[in-house]
Amino acid sequence: MSITVNNLSKIYGAQKAVNSISFTINKGEIVGFLGPNGAGKSTTMKIITGYLKADAGNAAVCGINVDENSNETKKKIGYLPEANPLYYDMYVREYLDFVSNVHEVNNKKEKIEEVIKTVGLSVEANKKIGQLSKGYKQRVGLAAALIHNPDVLILDEPTSGLDPNQIVEIREVIKELGKNKTVLFSSHIMQEVEAICDRVIIINKGNIVADDSLSNLQKGNTSLQIITVSFKEAINSEWLSNLTNVTAVKNIQQSMFNIQCTNAEAVKKQILQLAIDKNLNIVSLQSESSNSLEEVFRTLTEGK
Repeated sequence: MSITVNNLSKIYGAQKAVNSISFTINKGEIVGFLGPNGAGKSTTMKIITGYLKADAGNAAVCGINVDENSNETKKKIGYLPEANPLYYDMYVREYLDFVSNVHEVNNKKEKIEEVIKTVGLSVEANKKIGQLSKGYKQRVGLAAALIHNPDVLILDEPTSGLDPNQIVEIREVIKELGKNKTVLFSSHIMQEVEAICDRVIIINKGNIVADDSLSNLQKGNTSLQIITVSFKEAINSEWLSNLTNVTAVKNIQQSMFNIQCTNAEAVKKQILQLAIDKNLNIVSLQSESSNSLEEVFRTLTEGK
């Protein structure tokens, strides 16, 4: 396994930023790591890269424990953080030369020109970083993450600030890199994740709420069946929450509810029985399938 996370936890005061999560990622996988702001994505990435210490559990990169040998694991990782810290007074090649020295890269001049071409920096390579647009600054950060030819790439919002054409170009770069590397890729742009990733991990409030192939999630598997029900009368939402196979209930309008469940047909029968027992009038009752990643994401993270 290129990335292994076992029962990882990180606590800030009274808040559990990451709550005993576990997952593994193999070589050749491009995995989307999704979640709302504050869900624990960046914290998890920082622990894997050795920039933060976990309070419990552990992470390993290419079989090397991050806590026990962070210097060795950092050699295996190319990391593009969300903040993308750069030295704005340095020229592009000067900065990449600096990063090459940190990683003790052999044939660094050749490698610098190679990554400049790979990420599409050639037309701006003679400028100072501070003179570049946000999109080109992102490319410098990606080039720095690639300069030492790492086995694992951890990319936190890599397409932030790019225009549509640049996004397509970087998407193709990431897909090509993913053939021979392990890529953990975080983004708020669902279309990007759908275009790049084969597998998705969704984290919410420090807990993993989904870890499956993109195709399975988009099919609307058993854990993501949704029922929409509307009643004529006002009802207690707990009546729905207490039904068997129901995992979440959201009141979307007065007397209208979205119900996430693991067996839609069984839950619909229970709702009909509930209406009889409580003398309720059902206005509408239908099940929906979640076939887009955005719908899956909203179902798993909204109102929880």
